[in-house]
Amino acid sequence: MARQGNNPKRRVEDLEQLSDEAIDALADEAKYVGSGHHKRYPLDYGFERTNPVPTKSLCDMVRPIRLGEAEALLERGIRAKMVSRLENGFPKYIWTVGADGVVYESKSDPRSPDLYHGYPLEHEKVVRDYILSEWKRRCP
Repeated sequence: MARQGNNPKRRVEDLEQLSDEAIDALADEAKYVGSGHHKRYPLDYGFERTNPVPTKSLCDMVRPIRLGEAEALLERGIRAKMVSRLENGFPKYIWTVGADGVVYESKSDPRSPDLYHGYPLEHEKVVRDYILSEWKRRCP
């Protein structure tokens, strides 16, 4: 069953709450590390093997996404200020839209708030549509 789209932590923070300095610091500190739970192919992520979970979205289901592209997508979302509320300088979620129109969500680990893994929002229409509308508003 897909997650519900009403989680207040899965809301894009108001632009007025995000200073350019905070965004620059986040872009410098946030790292994309990926997760074996969202990969069919380990590619250059440094995973010896993957362990896809049937209930998780696979970020490489349609095509392989190399680490450099994933890092660029994460930074693109940060620079567009498509982040959830910052807590100690880091958001739990960062969103971006790929050149092909795919909406991606990156999520941090509570134990390592600067490390992110990501996945497409393919089965969550409400959240995907919300993020896409915010992206179009912020990135015309």
